Amino acid sequence: MGTTAEAGRYRLSQLDHLEAEALFIMREVAAEFERPVLLFSGGKDSIVLLHLAQKAFWPGRIPFAVMHVDTGHNFPEVMDFRDRRVAEAGVELVVASVQDQIDQGKVTEPTGRWASRNRLQTAALLEAIEEHGFDAAFGGARRDEEKARAKERVFSFRDEFGQWDPKAQRPELWGLYNTRIERGEHIRVFPISNWTELDVWGYIAREGLELPSIYRAHRRRVFERDGILLADGPFVNRDADEEVFEASVRYRTVGDMSCTGAVRSTATGIEEIIAEIAATRITERGQTRADDRASEAAMEDRKREGYF
Repeated sequence: MGTTAEAGRYRLSQLDHLEAEALFIMREVAAEFERPVLLFSGGKDSIVLLHLAQKAFWPGRIPFAVMHVDTGHNFPEVMDFRDRRVAEAGVELVVASVQDQIDQGKVTEPTGRWASRNRLQTAALLEAIEEHGFDAAFGGARRDEEKARAKERVFSFRDEFGQWDPKAQRPELWGLYNTRIERGEHIRVFPISNWTELDVWGYIAREGLELPSIYRAHRRRVFERDGILLADGPFVNRDADEEVFEASVRYRTVGDMSCTGAVRSTATGIEEIIAEIAATRITERGQTRADDRASEAAMEDRKREGYF
Protein backbone atom coordinates (compact mmCIF):
# COMPACT_ATOMS: atom_id res chain seq x y z
CA MET A 1 0.00 0.00 0.00
CA GLY A 2 1.17 3.55 -0.70
CA THR A 3 2.00 5.99 2.02
CA THR A 4 -0.16 8.99 2.95
CA ALA A 5 2.41 11.26 1.33
CA GLU A 6 2.19 9.29 -1.92
CA ALA A 7 -1.60 9.43 -1.86
CA GLY A 8 -1.52 13.19 -1.33
CA ARG A 9 0.76 13.61 -4.31
CA TYR A 10 -1.94 12.22 -6.63
CA ARG A 11 -4.91 14.03 -5.11
CA LEU A 12 -7.09 15.58 -7.78
CA SER A 13 -7.64 19.33 -7.83
CA GLN A 14 -10.99 21.08 -8.30
CA LEU A 15 -10.14 21.67 -11.94
CA ASP A 16 -9.28 17.99 -12.38
CA HIS A 17 -12.71 17.00 -11.08
CA LEU A 18 -14.49 19.55 -13.28
CA GLU A 19 -12.54 18.48 -16.33
CA ALA A 20 -13.27 14.79 -15.69
CA GLU A 21 -17.00 15.51 -15.37
CA ALA A 22 -17.02 17.50 -18.63
CA LEU A 23 -15.12 14.78 -20.51
CA PHE A 24 -17.57 12.13 -19.25
CA ILE A 25 -20.54 14.25 -20.39
CA MET A 26 -19.08 14.78 -23.86
CA ARG A 27 -18.34 11.08 -24.32
CA GLU A 28 -21.85 10.21 -23.11
CA VAL A 29 -23.37 12.51 -25.73
CA ALA A 30 -21.18 11.09 -28.50
CA ALA A 31 -22.28 7.57 -27.51
CA GLU A 32 -26.00 8.25 -27.10
CA PHE A 33 -26.87 10.77 -29.84
CA GLU A 34 -26.69 10.42 -33.60
CA ARG A 35 -25.75 13.98 -34.59
CA PRO A 36 -24.39 16.30 -31.89
CA VAL A 37 -22.96 19.75 -32.55
CA LEU A 38 -20.84 22.10 -30.43
CA LEU A 39 -21.94 25.73 -30.30
CA PHE A 40 -18.83 27.87 -30.78
CA SER A 41 -18.79 31.67 -30.64
CA GLY A 42 -15.06 32.23 -30.16
CA GLY A 43 -15.76 33.28 -26.56
CA LYS A 44 -13.85 31.93 -23.57
CA ASP A 45 -16.43 29.32 -22.54
CA SER A 46 -16.77 27.85 -26.01
CA ILE A 47 -12.98 27.87 -26.36
CA VAL A 48 -12.79 25.74 -23.22
CA LEU A 49 -15.50 23.45 -24.64
CA LEU A 50 -13.60 22.92 -27.89
CA HIS A 51 -10.42 22.15 -25.96
CA LEU A 52 -12.31 19.66 -23.77
CA ALA A 53 -13.73 18.00 -26.88
CA GLN A 54 -10.22 17.56 -28.25
CA LYS A 55 -9.17 15.95 -24.97
CA ALA A 56 -12.28 13.77 -24.74
CA PHE A 57 -11.66 12.07 -28.09
CA TRP A 58 -7.87 12.23 -28.35
CA PRO A 59 -6.04 10.81 -30.29
CA GLY A 60 -9.05 10.62 -32.60
CA ARG A 61 -10.73 13.64 -34.18
CA ILE A 62 -13.69 15.43 -32.66
CA PRO A 63 -16.69 13.40 -33.93
CA PHE A 64 -19.04 16.33 -34.47
CA ALA A 65 -19.21 19.73 -36.14
CA VAL A 66 -19.13 23.13 -34.45
CA MET A 67 -21.74 25.80 -35.13
CA HIS A 68 -21.67 29.57 -34.74
CA VAL A 69 -24.87 31.60 -34.69
CA ASP A 70 -23.60 34.73 -36.43
CA THR A 71 -25.45 38.00 -35.81
CA GLY A 72 -23.27 39.83 -38.33
CA HIS A 73 -22.49 42.37 -35.59
CA ASN A 74 -19.55 40.59 -34.00
CA PHE A 75 -16.17 41.85 -32.87
CA PRO A 76 -13.74 41.39 -35.81
CA GLU A 77 -11.03 40.09 -33.49
CA VAL A 78 -13.33 37.29 -32.37
CA MET A 79 -14.32 36.28 -35.92
CA ASP A 80 -10.67 36.10 -36.97
CA PHE A 81 -9.93 33.93 -33.94
CA ARG A 82 -12.99 31.71 -34.59
CA ASP A 83 -11.91 30.85 -38.12
CA ARG A 84 -8.32 30.17 -37.13
CA ARG A 85 -9.18 28.04 -34.10
CA VAL A 86 -11.71 25.92 -35.99
CA ALA A 87 -9.17 25.32 -38.77
CA GLU A 88 -6.56 24.27 -36.19
CA ALA A 89 -9.00 21.81 -34.61
CA GLY A 90 -9.82 20.33 -38.02
CA VAL A 91 -13.59 20.41 -37.50
CA GLU A 92 -16.45 21.41 -39.77
CA LEU A 93 -17.85 24.89 -39.12
CA VAL A 94 -21.59 25.44 -39.61
CA VAL A 95 -22.63 29.11 -39.62
CA ALA A 96 -26.25 30.00 -38.82
CA SER A 97 -26.66 33.54 -40.13
CA VAL A 98 -29.02 36.08 -38.60
CA GLN A 99 -28.45 38.30 -41.65
CA ASP A 100 -29.82 35.52 -43.87
CA GLN A 101 -32.90 35.32 -41.65
CA ILE A 102 -33.43 39.08 -42.04
CA ASP A 103 -32.89 38.99 -45.82
CA GLN A 104 -35.43 36.17 -46.17
CA GLY A 105 -38.02 38.07 -44.14
CA LYS A 106 -38.11 35.45 -41.37
CA VAL A 107 -37.20 37.96 -38.66
CA THR A 108 -37.33 41.74 -38.44
CA GLU A 109 -34.33 43.95 -37.75
CA PRO A 110 -34.94 45.69 -34.40
CA THR A 111 -34.83 49.46 -34.11
CA GLY A 112 -34.39 51.94 -31.32
CA ARG A 113 -31.78 53.00 -28.80
CA TRP A 114 -30.97 49.49 -27.57
CA ALA A 115 -31.55 47.77 -30.92
CA SER A 116 -29.65 44.48 -31.02
CA ARG A 117 -29.73 41.33 -33.11
CA ASN A 118 -28.95 39.21 -30.08
CA ARG A 119 -32.51 37.94 -29.59
CA LEU A 120 -32.74 37.12 -33.31
CA GLN A 121 -30.17 34.37 -32.80
CA THR A 122 -32.91 32.05 -31.55
CA ALA A 123 -34.64 31.72 -34.93
CA ALA A 124 -31.34 31.13 -36.75
CA LEU A 125 -30.26 28.55 -34.16
CA LEU A 126 -33.51 26.56 -34.25
CA GLU A 127 -33.63 26.56 -38.05
CA ALA A 128 -30.03 25.30 -38.26
CA ILE A 129 -30.72 22.54 -35.71
CA GLU A 130 -33.71 21.38 -37.79
CA GLU A 131 -31.97 21.75 -41.15
CA HIS A 132 -28.91 19.71 -40.12
CA GLY A 133 -30.78 17.23 -37.95
CA PHE A 134 -28.79 17.97 -34.81
CA ASP A 135 -30.22 16.07 -31.84
CA ALA A 136 -27.85 17.43 -29.18
CA ALA A 137 -26.11 20.80 -28.95
CA PHE A 138 -23.23 21.47 -26.57
CA GLY A 139 -23.29 24.95 -25.04
CA GLY A 140 -20.95 26.83 -22.74
CA ALA A 141 -23.58 28.14 -20.31
CA ARG A 142 -22.70 28.04 -16.60
CA ARG A 143 -25.02 28.16 -13.60
CA ASP A 144 -23.20 31.11 -12.01
CA GLU A 145 -23.82 33.40 -15.00
CA GLU A 146 -27.48 34.25 -14.47
CA LYS A 147 -30.42 33.05 -12.36
CA ALA A 148 -32.31 31.48 -15.29
CA ARG A 149 -29.24 29.46 -16.16
CA ALA A 150 -29.02 28.33 -12.55
CA LYS A 151 -32.30 26.45 -13.19
CA GLU A 152 -30.80 24.61 -16.16
CA ARG A 153 -29.97 20.91 -16.09
CA VAL A 154 -26.74 19.61 -17.61
CA PHE A 155 -28.92 17.78 -20.17
CA SER A 156 -31.60 20.38 -20.96
CA PHE A 157 -34.59 18.97 -22.82
CA ARG A 158 -36.08 21.02 -25.69
CA ASP A 159 -39.43 20.15 -27.27
CA GLU A 160 -40.28 19.88 -30.97
CA PHE A 161 -40.47 23.69 -31.15
CA GLY A 162 -37.04 24.08 -29.54
CA GLN A 163 -38.60 25.55 -26.41
CA TRP A 164 -37.46 25.13 -22.80
CA ASP A 165 -39.81 24.58 -19.88
CA PRO A 166 -37.98 24.89 -16.53
CA LYS A 167 -40.77 22.87 -14.86
CA ALA A 168 -40.38 19.94 -17.24
CA GLN A 169 -36.69 19.24 -16.84
CA ARG A 170 -35.51 15.74 -16.04
CA PRO A 171 -33.87 14.72 -12.75
CA GLU A 172 -30.11 14.12 -12.85
CA LEU A 173 -29.30 11.93 -9.86
CA TRP A 174 -25.86 10.39 -9.34
CA GLY A 175 -24.62 11.72 -12.70
CA LEU A 176 -27.17 9.67 -14.66
CA TYR A 177 -28.58 11.45 -17.70
CA ASN A 178 -31.83 10.71 -19.54
CA THR A 179 -31.04 10.96 -23.26
CA ARG A 180 -34.36 9.72 -24.67
CA ILE A 181 -36.02 12.08 -27.13
CA GLU A 182 -38.72 11.86 -29.76
CA ARG A 183 -38.28 12.84 -33.38
CA GLY A 184 -37.97 16.63 -33.71
CA GLU A 185 -36.90 17.13 -30.09
CA HIS A 186 -33.34 17.77 -28.99
CA ILE A 187 -31.14 18.20 -25.94
CA ARG A 188 -28.93 21.16 -25.03
CA VAL A 189 -25.91 19.90 -23.11
CA PHE A 190 -23.81 22.07 -20.76
CA PRO A 191 -20.60 20.23 -19.79
CA ILE A 192 -19.23 23.20 -17.81
CA SER A 193 -22.49 24.04 -16.06
CA ASN A 194 -20.89 23.46 -12.65
CA TRP A 195 -17.87 25.68 -13.39
CA THR A 196 -17.56 29.27 -12.21
CA GLU A 197 -16.01 32.15 -14.13
CA LEU A 198 -12.90 31.75 -11.96
CA ASP A 199 -12.78 28.04 -12.77
CA VAL A 200 -12.87 28.85 -16.49
CA TRP A 201 -10.01 31.34 -16.18
CA GLY A 202 -8.03 28.99 -13.94
CA TYR A 203 -8.42 26.26 -16.57
CA ILE A 204 -7.40 28.64 -19.36
CA ALA A 205 -4.26 29.48 -17.37
CA ARG A 206 -3.48 25.84 -16.57
CA GLU A 207 -3.99 24.62 -20.14
CA GLY A 208 -2.33 27.65 -21.77
CA LEU A 209 -5.32 28.31 -24.02
CA GLU A 210 -5.23 31.14 -26.55
CA LEU A 211 -8.03 33.72 -26.47
CA PRO A 212 -9.20 36.57 -28.70
CA SER A 213 -7.26 39.73 -27.92
CA ILE A 214 -10.32 41.59 -26.58
CA TYR A 215 -10.21 39.55 -23.36
CA ARG A 216 -7.00 41.41 -22.41
CA ALA A 217 -6.76 45.12 -21.65
CA HIS A 218 -6.38 47.29 -24.75
CA ARG A 219 -7.17 50.83 -25.88
CA ARG A 220 -10.59 51.21 -27.50
CA ARG A 221 -13.00 54.01 -28.44
CA VAL A 222 -16.07 53.60 -26.23
CA PHE A 223 -19.03 55.52 -24.87
CA GLU A 224 -21.09 55.03 -21.72
CA ARG A 225 -24.78 54.16 -21.77
CA ASP A 226 -26.72 53.29 -18.61
CA GLY A 227 -23.50 52.33 -16.86
CA ILE A 228 -22.25 50.08 -19.69
CA LEU A 229 -19.20 50.87 -21.83
CA LEU A 230 -20.08 50.11 -25.45
CA ALA A 231 -17.62 50.07 -28.32
CA ASP A 232 -18.10 52.84 -30.86
CA GLY A 233 -18.81 51.28 -34.24
CA PRO A 234 -21.20 50.91 -37.17
CA PHE A 235 -23.52 48.46 -35.38
CA VAL A 236 -24.38 50.67 -32.40
CA ASN A 237 -27.04 53.40 -32.45
CA ARG A 238 -25.20 56.11 -30.55
CA ASP A 239 -27.15 59.16 -29.45
CA ALA A 240 -25.78 62.61 -30.27
CA ASP A 241 -25.14 63.38 -26.60
CA GLU A 242 -23.22 60.14 -25.97
CA GLU A 243 -19.60 61.23 -26.03
CA VAL A 244 -16.95 58.88 -27.43
CA PHE A 245 -13.66 58.61 -25.57
CA GLU A 246 -10.68 56.28 -25.53
CA ALA A 247 -10.10 54.04 -22.52
CA SER A 248 -8.16 50.97 -21.44
CA VAL A 249 -10.74 48.18 -21.36
CA ARG A 250 -11.21 44.45 -21.71
CA TYR A 251 -14.21 42.16 -22.19
CA ARG A 252 -15.44 39.56 -19.72
CA THR A 253 -17.85 38.00 -22.20
CA VAL A 254 -18.18 37.99 -25.98
CA GLY A 255 -21.41 38.70 -27.84
CA ASP A 256 -23.08 41.08 -30.24
CA MET A 257 -21.22 44.43 -30.27
CA SER A 258 -24.49 46.31 -29.84
CA CYS A 259 -25.22 44.89 -26.38
CA THR A 260 -21.88 43.65 -25.00
CA GLY A 261 -20.06 46.08 -22.77
CA ALA A 262 -16.43 46.36 -21.76
CA VAL A 263 -14.96 46.89 -18.30
CA ARG A 264 -12.21 49.36 -17.46
CA SER A 265 -9.03 47.40 -16.91
CA THR A 266 -5.26 47.42 -17.24
CA ALA A 267 -4.99 43.63 -16.89
CA THR A 268 -3.11 42.11 -19.82
CA GLY A 269 -1.89 38.90 -18.18
CA ILE A 270 -4.03 35.91 -17.17
CA GLU A 271 -3.06 36.16 -13.50
CA GLU A 272 -3.99 39.86 -13.47
CA ILE A 273 -7.37 39.06 -15.03
CA ILE A 274 -8.00 36.31 -12.47
CA ALA A 275 -7.19 38.75 -9.65
CA GLU A 276 -9.71 41.27 -11.05
CA ILE A 277 -12.44 38.64 -11.36
CA ALA A 278 -11.80 37.34 -7.84
CA ALA A 279 -12.31 40.85 -6.48
CA THR A 280 -15.63 41.55 -8.22
CA ARG A 281 -19.08 40.57 -6.93
CA ILE A 282 -20.93 41.08 -10.23
CA THR A 283 -21.29 38.31 -12.80
CA GLU A 284 -19.93 38.96 -16.28
CA ARG A 285 -23.42 39.07 -17.82
CA GLY A 286 -24.77 41.21 -15.00
CA GLN A 287 -22.00 43.74 -15.52
CA THR A 288 -21.68 43.89 -19.29
CA ARG A 289 -24.72 42.48 -21.13
CA ALA A 290 -27.42 45.03 -21.88
CA ASP A 291 -29.82 42.40 -23.28
CA ASP A 292 -30.11 40.83 -19.81
CA ARG A 293 -31.34 44.13 -18.37
CA ALA A 294 -34.46 44.35 -20.53
CA SER A 295 -36.53 42.87 -17.70
CA GLU A 296 -36.14 40.88 -14.49
CA ALA A 297 -36.78 37.67 -16.44
CA ALA A 298 -35.14 38.65 -19.76
CA MET A 299 -32.86 35.61 -20.00
CA GLU A 300 -35.55 33.15 -18.91
CA ASP A 301 -37.97 34.54 -21.49
CA ARG A 302 -35.39 34.07 -24.25
CA LYS A 303 -34.53 30.58 -23.07
CA ARG A 304 -38.19 29.54 -23.15
CA GLU A 305 -38.22 30.57 -26.82
CA GLY A 306 -35.17 28.42 -27.60
CA TYR A 307 -32.18 30.69 -26.81
CA PHE A 308 -28.87 29.18 -25.70
